[in-house]
Amino acid sequence: MLFGLDGVEVGLIIVFLCLFGGILTGFPVAFAIAGAAVMSFSIIAALDSAGVLIHHAVDSGSDAYRALTATGVHPDKISIFRYPELPTYASPVFPSGWETAIDRNISFIVNRMNERVFAGQSIETLLAVLMFVLMGITLERSKIANDLLTTMARVFGPLPGGLAVSVVVVGAFLAASTGIVGATVVTMGLLSLPTMLRNNYSPELATGVIAASGTLGQIIPPSIVIVLLGTLAGDLYSAAQEQRAAEAGCSDALTYLGEAAVVSVGTLFQAAILPGILLAMLYGLYAFGYAMFQPHKAPPIQFEDSTGEVITKRDGLTWFVMVPVLLIGGTIFASSFNVIGSQSVIVDSYSDASEAASLRTNVSEQCQASMIELHGQEKWDTAIAQQEAIEASGGAQASRLLTEEEVAQALEDKVAAAAPIGTGVAVSMLLLALVLTTARGVSPLSDPKPLIIGLGAILVALLVDVVLIGPLTSSGLSFVLLALPLLVILWACKYAAGILGKNDLLRVVFPPLVLIVAVLGSILGGITNPTPAAALGAGGAIMLAAFRKLQEEGKGGATVIQAAFAIVIMILAGINFDLRIHRGDVPAQDWIAYIVAQAAYLYAMFGVLYSCYVLYRRGVLSPVVRETAKVTSMVFTILIGSQLLNLVVISFGGEHYIQEFLRSFDSEVKVFLIVMLVLFVLGFVLDFLEIIYIVIPIVGPVIYGGTMDPKWVTIMIAVNLQTSFLTPPFGFALFYLRGVAPKEVTTGHIYRGVIPFVLIQVAGLGLLWAFPSVVTIIPNLLGH
Repeated sequence: MLFGLDGVEVGLIIVFLCLFGGILTGFPVAFAIAGAAVMSFSIIAALDSAGVLIHHAVDSGSDAYRALTATGVHPDKISIFRYPELPTYASPVFPSGWETAIDRNISFIVNRMNERVFAGQSIETLLAVLMFVLMGITLERSKIANDLLTTMARVFGPLPGGLAVSVVVVGAFLAASTGIVGATVVTMGLLSLPTMLRNNYSPELATGVIAASGTLGQIIPPSIVIVLLGTLAGDLYSAAQEQRAAEAGCSDALTYLGEAAVVSVGTLFQAAILPGILLAMLYGLYAFGYAMFQPHKAPPIQFEDSTGEVITKRDGLTWFVMVPVLLIGGTIFASSFNVIGSQSVIVDSYSDASEAASLRTNVSEQCQASMIELHGQEKWDTAIAQQEAIEASGGAQASRLLTEEEVAQALEDKVAAAAPIGTGVAVSMLLLALVLTTARGVSPLSDPKPLIIGLGAILVALLVDVVLIGPLTSSGLSFVLLALPLLVILWACKYAAGILGKNDLLRVVFPPLVLIVAVLGSILGGITNPTPAAALGAGGAIMLAAFRKLQEEGKGGATVIQAAFAIVIMILAGINFDLRIHRGDVPAQDWIAYIVAQAAYLYAMFGVLYSCYVLYRRGVLSPVVRETAKVTSMVFTILIGSQLLNLVVISFGGEHYIQEFLRSFDSEVKVFLIVMLVLFVLGFVLDFLEIIYIVIPIVGPVIYGGTMDPKWVTIMIAVNLQTSFLTPPFGFALFYLRGVAPKEVTTGHIYRGVIPFVLIQVAGLGLLWAFPSVVTIIPNLLGH
């Protein structure tokens, strides 16, 4: 034994020394990881061939081992850590020789590359990374961040620590629209740091708040970290729960858990919203508290007046608080009494299959005991009673074709239960009403007549829906009946848009806010998965950047606006009409809707291409494409290199050795705390990509194989990984900021300034630990 250590332990030390050494050489990380894999394997193979590395494994053929398994202990739970008294035998770390190991690794890596990089299910999700990177870089290059910082500084500047708070707000906003830490930190460092220093802000506070706010893109959706971590978490959780079910004596995880062992990137986006907002609030509260106790280091700043109209407190309270609350509250109140609701009368031709018992009861005795231990005796008894009732009624009934009478009766029941006002019409009218009322609040001195006419037209549209439009009214006739009031409403909204455009805050915040709502709303609402949503965000960002450049040239950007409306028309046509023209009998209204949707699609594509031309002409598109290619190439190259390093660890039993060590602890809470501590320490020297692709696959089967909610586990890891950008001495956010900070700001200022925010993140982790519902409440609500 070398230095009294097990051969596998020596191999793990060699791997990590090679990894850290490769990173510290200054070579690109993606190539340093692959090089570390080759070097570490060569060193371990040489030492193993010389007979230096000896591994002591449990002797599964001994009497003591057989006696232990005879007591019911599962073989997968037996390890030298948990049962050190068991007989062992000495073997090389490569039992069949390093030649066999390398041959197996080459075969395995070809299959793994095909599954993880070039094909397979995860590649579609990984394509979202490219789209989100393109979206973020496009928005950053279009100087939207500059406008946001200027506007937010004017809003929060008069408050103590207002500039720091505005940086936090913009950081959260850019996180939700870009998700790229480097771009956010550099942009805010260039724009806000000189302003804060000129206004006598402490260099520590200024640099700390910029670096910390820039890392919010790691947790606030759409986050590249969550996309990458989510693709791993789904596979790890599924495999770990299948192994857990096997150890419990059950056939599969669905039987044992009573539910599918699945976690998706979209669900993780839902889970990350509140933690991201929580961290942003903690950052803002710290900046405000710092200014309260040391006002000379974060003084309030009075900026010049904006071009907007002066609004009294009474008008602001009325139109920005009371009226929106009444409109939204009234809509919710009406929906609770079925005044607003679904008007769908679609009837399935088949009956519903009879419900199965809440748990599978036809299982072995060992599985039954394990399920009772997991779910409780009461839930098991309930499942038994449900199964007995199903069998007494003739067994589970499969779906069957309904008769014409049953279909007619079902249709009649749906018509009777339909709400007077459809949900789509109600929500659309609510949004349009909010536009009109907000315009009134922004400019109380403007002529209110068009706004009043628009609100009246909204009431007429709702009245038309109640009186003239029923559940059986066709989409075409409904459109004709609503066309006149809708035209009046749009005329009023055009007037309102002119008013809103004069307000600096709305003019700057509204366009990217619409893009964020479109991307996140489509994911969180379950309309689509992250990849199409990312494509929508990338296209929207290109159009938004082109519109910004056209405005700089003094042009209106009508083509871009019309293309955006074309996308809205296309979506509305798809929602309200059946566009499947290849079915048997297609009504004329569906043909018209299909032609309109197709024309809208073609014009939207023309708008995207025209936007690309505008950006190319202004010299923006080329650097955006180059930067996108560089970032995504780095991510995928790190993915390939990390797979090589993981295979090296697997080849000499390192992965199994670490997992056995972690499983030797009786408490999964202790295991998770150990893993979180290790991840936090590794964050000092490793980037989040290396941690995700190298460390998580090794520890994942253990931390995802217990009773903890996988959403909570993943978000806790994501928040912990966020510290890898902040922790000295190798935090990447610190390097980004150091590169753009003026000479009077030293590295010591940056390091001292970021320490309170690292402690805030630790406190945030503590809050998520104490209150897991912060993570799970939104997925649970949207899931139901």
